[in-house]
Amino acid sequence: MGRILVCLLGTLALLHGVQAIGQDTCVTFTASRGAFAVVNSRRVAPILIAEDEWPGVQLAANDFAADIQRVTSVRPSLTNYTASARPSTPPIIVGTLGKSSLISQVVNNTQLDVSSIEGKWEAFTAKVVQNPLPGVASAYVIIGADKRGTIYALYDHSEQFGVSPWYWWADVPTTTRQNIFLIPSGCSHGEPSVKYRGIFLNDEQPALQNWAMEKFTNGTGSPFLNSPFNRYFYVKMFELILRLKGNYLWPAMWGSAFCVDDPLNQFLADRYGVVMGTSHQEPFMRSTPNEFNSSRGKWDYTTNTANINQYWLEGAERAKPFESIYTMGMRGFGDLPLSEETNIMLLESVIANQTQILQGMYGVQDVSAIPQVWTLYKEVEGYYDGGMRVPDYITLLWADDNWGNIRRFPTPDERDRSGGAGIYYHFDYVGDPRNYKWITTTQLEKVYQQMSIAIERKADRLWIVNVGDFKPYERKTEFFLSYGWNATRWTHANINSFVTQWAAREFDLTPERAEVVTGLVANLTRFNARRKHESLNSTTYSLVNYREAENVLADWARLEAASTSIYNSLSSAMKPAFFQLVHHPIIASNNVAKLLINAGKNNLHASQARYSTNQLADSVEEFFEKDYDIEVQYHSLLDGKWNHMMDQTHLGYYYWQQPMINTMPAVNRVSSRKQALAGAMRIVPEGNLGAWPGDNANQCAQGYNCGPPTVTIDNFSPIADRYFDVGAGGPAPFTFTATSNVTWLKLTPARGSISPKAPEQRVFASISDWSQLAAGSNFAQITFTATASEQPTLSVPAMFVAIKNSPSSGFKGFVEGTGVISIEAAHVSRKTIVQDISWTELPGLGRTVSAVTPLPVTDTAFEAGAGPLLEYDFYNFNTLQGRGNVTVIVYMTPTFNFNERTRPLTFSVQIDSFPAVKVQPIAMQAPGDLPAGWGGPDGYVANSIITTSTTFTGVSTGAHTLKIGAMEAGVAIQKIVINTGGLQRSYLGPPESISV
Repeated sequence: MGRILVCLLGTLALLHGVQAIGQDTCVTFTASRGAFAVVNSRRVAPILIAEDEWPGVQLAANDFAADIQRVTSVRPSLTNYTASARPSTPPIIVGTLGKSSLISQVVNNTQLDVSSIEGKWEAFTAKVVQNPLPGVASAYVIIGADKRGTIYALYDHSEQFGVSPWYWWADVPTTTRQNIFLIPSGCSHGEPSVKYRGIFLNDEQPALQNWAMEKFTNGTGSPFLNSPFNRYFYVKMFELILRLKGNYLWPAMWGSAFCVDDPLNQFLADRYGVVMGTSHQEPFMRSTPNEFNSSRGKWDYTTNTANINQYWLEGAERAKPFESIYTMGMRGFGDLPLSEETNIMLLESVIANQTQILQGMYGVQDVSAIPQVWTLYKEVEGYYDGGMRVPDYITLLWADDNWGNIRRFPTPDERDRSGGAGIYYHFDYVGDPRNYKWITTTQLEKVYQQMSIAIERKADRLWIVNVGDFKPYERKTEFFLSYGWNATRWTHANINSFVTQWAAREFDLTPERAEVVTGLVANLTRFNARRKHESLNSTTYSLVNYREAENVLADWARLEAASTSIYNSLSSAMKPAFFQLVHHPIIASNNVAKLLINAGKNNLHASQARYSTNQLADSVEEFFEKDYDIEVQYHSLLDGKWNHMMDQTHLGYYYWQQPMINTMPAVNRVSSRKQALAGAMRIVPEGNLGAWPGDNANQCAQGYNCGPPTVTIDNFSPIADRYFDVGAGGPAPFTFTATSNVTWLKLTPARGSISPKAPEQRVFASISDWSQLAAGSNFAQITFTATASEQPTLSVPAMFVAIKNSPSSGFKGFVEGTGVISIEAAHVSRKTIVQDISWTELPGLGRTVSAVTPLPVTDTAFEAGAGPLLEYDFYNFNTLQGRGNVTVIVYMTPTFNFNERTRPLTFSVQIDSFPAVKVQPIAMQAPGDLPAGWGGPDGYVANSIITTSTTFTGVSTGAHTLKIGAMEAGVAIQKIVINTGGLQRSYLGPPESISV
C-alpha cells in the first residue's frame, strides 16, 4: 500500500491457534495437563441441558453441537439430563442460573461460587467442575446469569473453536481440527458495556428486499404488503445477532411490517432471545405508516387522537408477551417531521397518553421497569433543546447526523437519569445531501472515535446502527456490536488488531498475511471515506495539482494488486468469503475511481485539443461496463446465493435520491481525422489547465497571445520533479525532442514518438545536481520540437524556474516547499500535557494518515493557549504577497458542537509568541438544525473534512513554531497547511513538506 500503509498495532499473539476476536482464550487444540476434552481422537463430550431451560438457550445449544461437528466432523449428543442416564464421558453442562434445574443441582452439589454473575445482565462463567452431579467425576460447566448470558457463552466458545459468526451470512469456511480442549479455568465475561446493542435494517430496497424475495419466498411475499421478510429470513438474522453479542433489532420497515408479515416473527424473536423494537419514527411496536391505513383516519394527533391511541394500544397488547423496547413520541409519515405546527406541548401530551396506555395495559402505575426509548433525531432534538422533557426512566437516544457524526452527548447533569442515554448511528443513509448505500465507506477508526466518546459520556444504555441492506457492512457491524459488548477491549492504539484478528479468523491466515489484509481494509475505508461514491465526480480530485488524481489512482491500483494477490492464493472454498468481505469493495471502488477520473481527464484533454481525448473516452465506457461486470460477478457467487445484493445504483446522482439507472459521466471526443489548428504537437505543463501552442482560456487571463508556459520548482518541494505532457494534436504521427539551454536540467526522456495508438508521452524535468545552482532563482528554457511528415517543424518553448533555498544552520523541522508548509498533525515536534490530558494520535483516522485528539475525554475546558499543545517547528522563505502574512489552515474531522450550548468545540492556533487565537470551527446551530456549511454537495460531511483559516500578520521569513492548543474534548485534527503564497486547489491538500 506504499506511503499510506496504516501502522498495525495489534498484538498478534492473540491470533495463535484460536479464532475468536478480542476474547480471553479458553480453547486449545492440543492436550495439556488438566485440559477438558471436547473432542479427542473422535471421542466427543456429550452436552447436557435441563428440560426447563429457556428455549433460546436450547436453540443455541443445538447450534453449539452443530459447531463442534463443523470443526471436528464429530457431533456430540445433546440431551435433557436425567439422573438415570449418566454420561460415560465427562460432559459439557449448560444452563442458566435461576432458570435451569440442572444448574441449580450443580451449584447445590458443589457449592460452586457464582457470585461473579449472580444478578448480572448477560454475564456468564464457564469452567471445569469436579463432581458436579452424582456419578459424574468432572464436567465443563457453562452458566449464564440470564438466558442471553448462556447463549453468548455458547457462541463465544463456538467462535473460539473456529466457527465464524459469518459462516452463513458471508460463507466463511470453518477451520477444521481433529481435537478441541478447554483449559480448566474456562472463560467468563461480566456485564456488557452497553445494555442493548442492535442493528436497524433500513433502506432495504432494491438490494435486501429483492434478495429476500428470491431466497425466502416462492416469489410472493406477505398477503398484506408483499414483504419477503418472514420467519425464514429473520431466524437467520436472529442467530447472527446473537453470535455477534448483539441483542436488539429494529426490523426492515419500508414496505414491511414485522409483526404482520409473518405472525411468527415476533414470537421467534423472543424465543431466540432478541429484543425487538421499532425505529425512531414508529411508536409503540407498530410498523408505521404501513400498519396505519386510511380506515383509521389521518395521522394527526390533534384531530384523530382516539384512533391513534387505539392503534398504539393494539401494538402494545401484541408486544406485551415478548421482550420489547417501546419507541415513544411521534413523527410524521415517511420519516418526516410530524407537522409544521408540531410543538412541545403536543408531543408532551403524546408521551403522557402513551404512558397511560402502558399503565392500563400492564396494570401498574409505575412503568419505569418497561424499557422505553425516545429518539432525539433531527427536529426532535430541537424539541428537547427547546425545553421538552420526558420521564426520567425513558432512555434518551441521541442521534448522529446520518453520516457518523454524533450530534450530542449527555451533559454532566443528564448522565444520572435512570433511563440513561444511547446512540442511533448510521452506516447507510437515504437523504440529503446524497444517499450512500452501495458499499462500505465508513472507517472503523471513525466509529471508534465517536462511540468511545459515547462510552465516556455515559451514552451506554442502548446503541442501534442503521446497516441498510446489511450485507455490505459485515465487518463494521461486528465491530459496533463487539465494542458495545466490551468497550474495554478496544482503544485508539489497538483498533487495527480487531481487523487483524478478524482477517485471521475469517480467512485462516498467518499473522503476517492477516496484517496485509488489515492494510487492505484500512486503506479501502480510508479512500472511500474521503468522499462517498455517490458524491464523487470527475473533478473531485485535482487533475493538475500535486498529481492528486494520479496518486489516487496509483493508490487504488496498489490496493487492488495486493488484494488480488491474497485472493488468488486462497483456496476455492475461501474465495467467496474474501470476495464479499474484502476484494469486491476494492475492485468495485477502484473501477469507479478510474471511471470518474478518466472522465475528468477526458473533458480536460478535449479542452486542450489533445488526441488522447478519444482513448480516454473509450476507457470511460470500458470502466462503465466493467462496473456491471463486477456486480454480476458478485451475484454469481455460490450459484447466485447473493443475487440482487449489489442491485443498488450508484453512478449518476444529480440530487440526493438514487438515480433510477446507473449513468455514465459525460465524455467528449475530438475529430479522429482532422488536425488541431495549432499543429501536430500539444504541450501541457504540470499544474496548468492550458495547452500550447495556440490559444486556450487557461493559458492566461486574455486566453490568447499568452506567451510560453512557466514551471517552477524549489529544492524543498516534496515532489522532486516537474513534467510536461507531449501529445498529439491530431492523427498525424511525429517524433519530438526536448532540449534545454542549461546543463543542470535533466529531461527524461529527451525524445520520443507520438502516433494515434500512442498519443501521449510524459517528459520529466528534474535538477541533476542542486549544488550547481546559485541561491535564489535559476532560469532555463526548454524547447520541444516536433517533426512530422509533410508538415513544417513545430517548436514550443517553455520556461523552467528552479529556486534554491536554504534554512538557517541547525534548524530542525518542516521546510517550506513551493510556497506551502504541509504537516500531518501526528508529526509533531513537541507536545505538552496539562491536567493529565494530552494530544494523542488516532491511527488511521482521516483522509491521509491519521488524526490527533485530546485524551482522555473529560469535561475539562481550557482557555486559548492554556491547554495541552501540539508544537510544529517550521521554516518559511516567503509570506503572502511578500507582506508578512501567512495563513494557517487546519483540517479537522467533522465533529458537532456536542457539549452544552455555552461550550462549542474550539481549539487555539498560535505562532511563536503571537497571542493565541481561539478557533471555533463550527457555528452554533438552531436546536435540531445543522450548522452552516455542514450539508450540501460540497459541505463538511460530503467532503469529510472541516477546514479553518487563521491569518497571522507580521510574520517574518525564517524559523517559527506553530502551536495548536486543546480547549474542548472531541476535536480531531488531521492536517495543517501554512500558506505562504503557493497553495493550489486540491481535495486532500498538498503532500507533506520535507522535514530536516
